Amino acid sequence: MVLRRLLRKRWVLGVVFGLSLIYFLTNTLKQEERTIRDRTLLEARDPDHRIPWKVRFNLGNSSRPITQCRNSIQGKSLLTDELGYVCERKDLLVNGCCNVNALSSRQYICKSCLANGCCNIYEYCVSCCLQPDKQLILEHFLNRAADGFQNLFTAVEDHFELCLAKCRTSSQSVQHENTYRNPQAKYCYGESPPELLPI
Repeated sequence: MVLRRLLRKRWVLGVVFGLSLIYFLTNTLKQEERTIRDRTLLEARDPDHRIPWKVRFNLGNSSRPITQCRNSIQGKSLLTDELGYVCERKDLLVNGCCNVNALSSRQYICKSCLANGCCNIYEYCVSCCLQPDKQLILEHFLNRAADGFQNLFTAVEDHFELCLAKCRTSSQSVQHENTYRNPQAKYCYGESPPELLPI
């Protein structure tokens, strides 16, 4: 009863409103500071930023066993690990690597990929992109990339992450933002977009 009467007083409502306004303004200013700091970091970043290429030998030639692998995760039936192996989901080991002894496992497979670096299957695109000889193509792309792409790819740490990001369907793969330029080859690691097929 006393609390209800107290909340009806104008000065109490004024205090509650004032505190809410102060809370709102401080949060807005903190967000603005974060935005300015992030923008400054992007502008001040090293223009010669290079991806640290980590080309690893395959398991048969390496004296150091690989204990954990990252992989492409989302494939319904196929996965690509960071060593460039494509395998069926059932042949994925507990450590995230493809079982290299499984019949389905193949390294650096470019099956379904065209000469321009566009593929029909995402996992094959990533595996093909991981070939050591594709490094020059990827470095050339990064050096020529527009500022928007460079900001996107600055979060990339190594060759595997670059291939995962590059092979995802991008705006280069679509026309008029609603149809694929080539529905049969929409995952690309190359510099040029898929060839435009006539409708």
